[in-house]
Amino acid sequence: MASVGATPGRTPQGPGPREASASFPSPAPVPDPREAEEEEEEEPAEIHLCVLWNSGYLGIAYYDTSDSTIYFMPDAPDHESLKLLQRVLDEIDPQSVVTSAKQDENMTRFLGKLASQEHREPKRPEIILLPSVDFGLEISKQRLLSGNYSFIPDSMTATEKILFLSSIIPFDCLLTVRALGGLLKFMGRRRIGVELEDYNVSIPILGFKKFATHLVSIDQDTYSVLQIFKSEPHPSVYKVASGLKEGLSLFGILNRCRCKWGEKLLRLWFTRPTQDLEELNSRLDVIQFFLLPQNLDMAQMLHRLLGHIKNVPLILKRMKLSHTKVSDWQVLYKTVYSALGLRDACRSLPQSIQLFRDIAQEFSDDLHHIASLIGKVVDFEGSLAENRFTVLPSIDPEIDAKKRRLTGLPSFLTEVARKELENLDPRIPSCSVIYIPLIGFLLCIPRLPSMVDTSDFEIEGLDFMFLSEEKLHYRSARTKELDALLGDLHCDIRDQETLLMYQLQCQVLARAAVLTRVLDLASRLDVLLALASAARDYGYSRPRYSPRLLGVRIQNGRHPLMELCARTFVPNSAECGGYKGRVKVITGPNSSGKSIYLKQVGLITFMALVGSFVPAEEAEIGAVDAIFTRIHSCESISLGLSTFMIDLNQVAKAVNNATERSLVLIDEFGKGTNTVDGLALLAAVIRHWLALGPTCPHIFVATNFLSLIQLQLLPQGPLVQYLTMETCEDGNDLVFFYQVCEGVANASHASHTAAQAGLPEKLIARGKEVSDLICSGEPIKPVKELLKEKQMENCQMLVDKFLKLDLEDPSLDLDIFMSREVLPAAATIL
Repeated sequence: MASVGATPGRTPQGPGPREASASFPSPAPVPDPREAEEEEEEEPAEIHLCVLWNSGYLGIAYYDTSDSTIYFMPDAPDHESLKLLQRVLDEIDPQSVVTSAKQDENMTRFLGKLASQEHREPKRPEIILLPSVDFGLEISKQRLLSGNYSFIPDSMTATEKILFLSSIIPFDCLLTVRALGGLLKFMGRRRIGVELEDYNVSIPILGFKKFATHLVSIDQDTYSVLQIFKSEPHPSVYKVASGLKEGLSLFGILNRCRCKWGEKLLRLWFTRPTQDLEELNSRLDVIQFFLLPQNLDMAQMLHRLLGHIKNVPLILKRMKLSHTKVSDWQVLYKTVYSALGLRDACRSLPQSIQLFRDIAQEFSDDLHHIASLIGKVVDFEGSLAENRFTVLPSIDPEIDAKKRRLTGLPSFLTEVARKELENLDPRIPSCSVIYIPLIGFLLCIPRLPSMVDTSDFEIEGLDFMFLSEEKLHYRSARTKELDALLGDLHCDIRDQETLLMYQLQCQVLARAAVLTRVLDLASRLDVLLALASAARDYGYSRPRYSPRLLGVRIQNGRHPLMELCARTFVPNSAECGGYKGRVKVITGPNSSGKSIYLKQVGLITFMALVGSFVPAEEAEIGAVDAIFTRIHSCESISLGLSTFMIDLNQVAKAVNNATERSLVLIDEFGKGTNTVDGLALLAAVIRHWLALGPTCPHIFVATNFLSLIQLQLLPQGPLVQYLTMETCEDGNDLVFFYQVCEGVANASHASHTAAQAGLPEKLIARGKEVSDLICSGEPIKPVKELLKEKQMENCQMLVDKFLKLDLEDPSLDLDIFMSREVLPAAATIL
């Protein structure tokens, strides 16, 4: 608002000539541009999946609202039990599953089972059945080709658009095309992501991406027991809502990513270990390059640049919906310039490495164009001050002229107020002329004491508008003339700057494909730099891949988590390639390191299958297609299963699904039930696998059932190898070497473990005595000292009761006392 004042003496005394100002609502202090960047909003992501199953093949497509991208899997063969589909569902955890109402028995049974999985609450997916006509091939192609995609330039002709989409979408995969068409139909019906927008606003789709199918099967129990992921309650009271943070886990120690999209990609790699050796070696090449001492400075510089790569899909989505914020422009500007820095750096690196070559080539001059446009157009300081999009001077002459006129308003309005005051009642001490956006120019005078009722507000020649803060606002002939002459300057400037912002958004969206590719490659580089940093600090080595080797060979491997917690860690080797020793039975005392050894083998194999260096001197990884475990019982009340039933389910998964290329880790199976029954089940499971001969999986079994070997419950042959954890008895002490060697343990040494746990010596000695009697087949007799002590206690109690009797009491019946007290006690005393 602009205001001037005048004294009762009719001499205006407003601010001096240089102090008169249009007093619009005071903007907040201009923040430092470096501090203007807001935290990226964590919008809850939704995933909607569409699937079709026909003649043994799956077509899958899903839409992820977090990056507004549609992912698809080319037609892939699947078993009748739909194991591949179950794996995909476990990985992406969709909110809804869309499919055709016309399905065969296998899919119907699968969907019914999925809908009844109560333990998935509250994330159990919604099953949506659409008419089969919505999945027609031709109509699906039409939906794909007629879609409004921001990553396709408007300048493309219809033919060019078809050719462009054909290079991305496999139109020869008929099930995938139909699944994509059904997904688009569902999204259009539900208005995913634009539920509150006008109907003419299209759903933002920023790209189509293929996701891999050469996956290694790992279930959630395995992720849990190997501590690949581990969520813990967040200690901060301010983050109770978000709830969880990453605890001590493999992901936790390897996640050194600088941008959130790098962290997201690393988590994706962990949930999708792959058998694609070309992809794995390409990841290892980058890690090995950055591990060279001469490349350390380059790695640190790239890491700093990656810290400025932000959530580009969210910004593009807002642009598509015209919801762009001021901070989005600054974030995008920094992201683009950081991407250009990455490009220039990668051009100086060896182009023989695929990632460096991709960044050098695909970070095109479009990035320069976007950065220069934003830098030349957007007034960051002014935008942050006014909390809206503003442009720099000399961009639009008309806007500049209106801004100059708006800037000169204070002195002009001072003069207008002076003239208005001359025509007002002498009782009015002062007045001001103010400008209010959307309303216009108004004459403002203070409320006099005589002005009590609304009728008192009327002044000849003025139109009363409203009362605010004891000031009356009017329209006068001069203010109406100002409205006609100057118009609504503030809104005009806003409208014109908004138009420029829209034009700038169109320029950016036309190059959305480049920006999306920037995020893909930058996040990949971020992940590999993080893995290189961890490999350097922890002394990891590069694994080798051998497709002909069915199994793994590890030389002096280490547990990646335990070595960080233990003062010293003893490395161990493992070899399970070839025909011999496919089943390894590991015995040894409790706490000797059997479980750690099993987990170590599983973790090293897993790390190699995500393209990371591994904690071992050498590691050769063969064609592993799955990792199964039965190590810990992942109990849950919601499952409604006993601990032993959960153990059985885990073993059943391995028995029913493991192939000759699978790795199976079993620890202490059978201990949850009767000893004989547990031993029998363990022997039966191992014999089942041994009967498969050359197609037997690679199995590591750790057990304390020494009877498994002593009773010769397993057939002899080259498939079985017996290992033990090396120990040495030093008097009454047992020394652990934590070293794996060939052989069989001769005892479990449970008494030593009991002593370490703090049990009393008497109990340990008695337990050892009973154990020796059982092993020798002799009867177990009560301890004489304990029996005698018990007899004396019973005698003393009987004597005490007799002494309390009153023999002179006529009502006392000694026969009853003898029958109820003395005779029963005699049986325990004699």
